[in-house]
Amino acid sequence: MKTRVVVNGEMYERDVEPRMLMSDFIRHELGLTGTNVGCEHGVCGSCTVVLDGEPVRSCTMLAVQADGRRITTVEGLSNDGEMHGLQRAFTACHGLQCGFCTPGFLMTLLPVYNEGKRLESEEIREVISGNLCRCTGYQQIVESVQMALDEAADLAESGEGPDRPSDDADVS
Repeated sequence: MKTRVVVNGEMYERDVEPRMLMSDFIRHELGLTGTNVGCEHGVCGSCTVVLDGEPVRSCTMLAVQADGRRITTVEGLSNDGEMHGLQRAFTACHGLQCGFCTPGFLMTLLPVYNEGKRLESEEIREVISGNLCRCTGYQQIVESVQMALDEAADLAESGEGPDRPSDDADVS
């Protein structure tokens, strides 16, 4: 089936098998390997991408379901080689160890970051509750998120708005 999708601001059109998972499409058809596949059941969150502004598990969705839609992967976070605010915060607060789960956390958090509002620790834990990390005790992840959300809120309050991935290409 012919599938057209905008990924990280760039239009792609591919013939894909109707049963191909979106995670496989992203990794194998587009060569974007930042989207990791862990459990292949939608439980661990490693494969999370943002689809039309909402985080989704790409291992539980078919590529053809993304036809005509916009996807942001972890590769789409940086802007001209500059790390996104979430990436900077995870680095500064040591919110990652092996890094396997980090793309899923970042993509889960992107819509919250883009809202530019502050969250309490328990609210952050609720947002990330669908993402599993086997290396950390989550405290550094929560601290990373707190730092990033505070930065985004400060930017929103100043009228600048948080940094957002580019999404220029037209899907139609």
